Amino acid sequence: MMLKNTFPVLLLAILSCSPKTQLPAPPPAAPQPASPAVDLSNLSPCPNWLSLPNQDDITNEYIIYRDALKAGNYSRAFEGWKTVYAVAPAADGKRSTVLDDGIRIYTHLFNQEKDETKRKEYVQKVLDLYDQIGTCYPTGANVDAQKAFQYYYSFPGYATDEQIFTLFKKALDQDGLKADYFILNPFTALLIQRFVDNKITLEETQKYAGLVRSILQEGLKNCKTPAACEPWNIINEYVPARLEDLEGVEGFYDCTYYKNKYFRDFQAAPTDCEAINTVYGRLRWAKCPDTDEAVLALRAARDQNCRVVVEVKETTLSKAIDALNEGNYRQSVELLKQAIEVTEDPKRKAELAMTISKVYYGNLRNFPESRRWALQAAEYRPNWGEPYLTIGKLYASSGPLCGPGRGYDSQQVVWPAIDKWNYAKSIDPTTAAEANKLINQYLQYMPTREDLHMRSISEGENIRIGCWINETTKTRTIK
Repeated sequence: MMLKNTFPVLLLAILSCSPKTQLPAPPPAAPQPASPAVDLSNLSPCPNWLSLPNQDDITNEYIIYRDALKAGNYSRAFEGWKTVYAVAPAADGKRSTVLDDGIRIYTHLFNQEKDETKRKEYVQKVLDLYDQIGTCYPTGANVDAQKAFQYYYSFPGYATDEQIFTLFKKALDQDGLKADYFILNPFTALLIQRFVDNKITLEETQKYAGLVRSILQEGLKNCKTPAACEPWNIINEYVPARLEDLEGVEGFYDCTYYKNKYFRDFQAAPTDCEAINTVYGRLRWAKCPDTDEAVLALRAARDQNCRVVVEVKETTLSKAIDALNEGNYRQSVELLKQAIEVTEDPKRKAELAMTISKVYYGNLRNFPESRRWALQAAEYRPNWGEPYLTIGKLYASSGPLCGPGRGYDSQQVVWPAIDKWNYAKSIDPTTAAEANKLINQYLQYMPTREDLHMRSISEGENIRIGCWINETTKTRTIK
């Protein structure tokens, strides 16, 4: 058998190659739904103040309640709003401001209320106002999208994930590439979770994953000003990272997807064996045909730059390496597990376990399994820092998985990540340089003092990080 690389050489390349960790960005405001884009060529069919005999009184009350709302005086605003809403819910017929204000007021009342019966009433009031927007301004914003957004962020637990997902899906089916930007983050999270839970088919998930990517690309391409592009940029830091997790599902993305995404890595380093083998493996995972020009180019580059011809006896380990080189990641993992069983050297067992961890991380996108095998490597080889460097990278990469991609929920994953890097260098001085580099890189992305203050959390307090991490750490802030 002709083995392309000896195991130590290949293993070193694998262990040094992990996906780029995603930096949680400084916390901006989360994308919020915009006011309906009303067609001003026709007045709303709903009552407005233009024909009222007391129009001046109503418009004056409108101005007063809106000033109170801006000042945060919800009690005064609510009284004035009810007066205006009773006779002119469509304001002057050209804007949904009165209905939007009612949604804001009832949402505030919901947040202040402790009685569950009242809270349910307020939720229903909000939903009724959205329905009224749809009736009064049929050319305006998609109310199904607005309802789903409110359920997801403002009223969690008042609708099932299936109900919210159905509303978002209905909105996407109706609006297509013109769908509102605020749909994309929550819909993507629900889409992936429902697929993982076997609630929707592979084909449906592929369809909507493709639509979400297309909407995002359209939004980024067509936004004209920094303010208009900001929400799309926020979404761009979350949606692609979440959809990338589906690369761990064999057959989810086609050959074209992998070529568009990864072939440029080879083009940027056409003689680098790590880049060549990684990109080649991904294209083989994508079932790109042998005759594909990209596959042929990668094979030629491997033959020219990466072959170390050694006559060896075929073993489980050599089969595992071949499977890995050919993009057969699941087969490679199973063979590596078998190789561990027949290996007596604890150090070699640890290296094999770390290889499995890297495959689960970079190729199969299974973070819990990657951590499990990194910890197994640490058991085989105590005081080895490499497993904890990898676990820290897994945690740091989990911002989009555990939150919206920006802000506190995503940034808190930095705390346990830094814990792992500190531990790595404490037990293994040889990892100190890389650990310090990672720590310095991520310190600036921890939550701020304001983040903690808003949540009544003290700096240095023990806190449990949920999501898939499920570890206790100490809060810290950007200095």
